[in-house]
Amino acid sequence: MAEKATDKQKKEDILDTDLEYLINEEEKLQEKLKDSSHLERFAKDLMLFMSLIKDYYQGNYRDIPYKTISAGVVGLLYTLNPIDIIPDFIPFIGHIDDALVLTFCLKLVEKDLQKYQTWKKRQTAIKTATDLKKNR
Repeated sequence: MAEKATDKQKKEDILDTDLEYLINEEEKLQEKLKDSSHLERFAKDLMLFMSLIKDYYQGNYRDIPYKTISAGVVGLLYTLNPIDIIPDFIPFIGHIDDALVLTFCLKLVEKDLQKYQTWKKRQTAIKTATDLKKNR
């Protein structure tokens, strides 16, 4: 039983490290999305996932399966890594593998990402209503 708890803690520690890295690399990800015609179509979903990562990391939103957050993290880490199956510096085709990995990962997390988006909109509406009450 203690061994399972230790394994779970190790997974959480690794995930926290990866989340922290991704949060720190958000600007780099945004630049990569702008620079590649193959990746720009993923910008909205990836920025929503980055928001989810921040809320998850800060403890604001935890209603997400471990496999979902892991799949998204793997996709983002792969995208940020310049050395992959097809190196990013190769003109025209360097980002095709990134696009394929992102397509796969975003498909895996699609339902949970939509659920998070609904939650996020609700949080924004609550904050707006609270702010309006304070200003009266």
